[in-house]
Amino acid sequence: MNLLSFFTNAFETKQPEKAEAGSHWIKCKSCHSLMYYKEVENQNYVCPKCGFHIRIGVDERLKLLTDEGTFVEYDASLEPVDPLKFVDKKPYKKRLEEAYAKTGRKSSVVSGECEMNGVPVQLIIFDFAFMGGSLGSVEGEKIVRAAERAIQKKQGIIILSASGGARMQESTFSLLQMSKTSAALAKVAKHNLPFISVLTDPTMGGVSASFANLGDIIIAEPGALIGFAGQRVIEQTIGSELPEGFQRAEFLLEHGSIDMIVNRNKLKKTLSDMLTLLKKD
Repeated sequence: MNLLSFFTNAFETKQPEKAEAGSHWIKCKSCHSLMYYKEVENQNYVCPKCGFHIRIGVDERLKLLTDEGTFVEYDASLEPVDPLKFVDKKPYKKRLEEAYAKTGRKSSVVSGECEMNGVPVQLIIFDFAFMGGSLGSVEGEKIVRAAERAIQKKQGIIILSASGGARMQESTFSLLQMSKTSAALAKVAKHNLPFISVLTDPTMGGVSASFANLGDIIIAEPGALIGFAGQRVIEQTIGSELPEGFQRAEFLLEHGSIDMIVNRNKLKKTLSDMLTLLKKD
């Protein structure tokens, strides 16, 4: 065996061991601490060292917020179409197929009904793993239908946003969802039913410019990135530097753009308490 073959074989035998060992540990992006994965999981993916909130998916959100066995999903069969036959680097249909293969879902929104500490509510959760949680026609329709169910059943509605904004592949069809969802939530308000908006990391673009900032109560997770355009784009537009962290939840709270910041571990109780306080008979 020559020297090159020796090192190649040695690397191949050690590589699976590294992969296996690495799966048990997670590194915090904020404080860079290396922690045992189960420890972080037990803390609902909040760093026990510095409190950094690691991004989580829909399944983790449902487990965190809903009473066990109470969540019923609606409109899961709705799926996007491609009216513009849009193609950028890939055809839109191809991107949808890839997103479905990745998440097992047909859209970036999961909508349903559940109980939170015994309080019934219509719950909508954005899945950032599905095309960046982008807002398209199906997502808008799911939100509108959830608003209609809230009115029919006299329940509050909660939307957890995690989105990069409107879905460019649907062009104007996507942009129309901003007004469509806002109008539907205005009807909820006319019936004196609470709408609570929860902004998670990230909540950007058309989502932040529409329903995400229309809640009776606007809650954000610690450190969440919230805004319309990115910092670099804004700085280039106005020709000056922006304050550090100006699009983070803490800055927005300080300047009155949101109502509160709630640690993920306390979110369920906070939401159920707010639903009870805001609901009017």
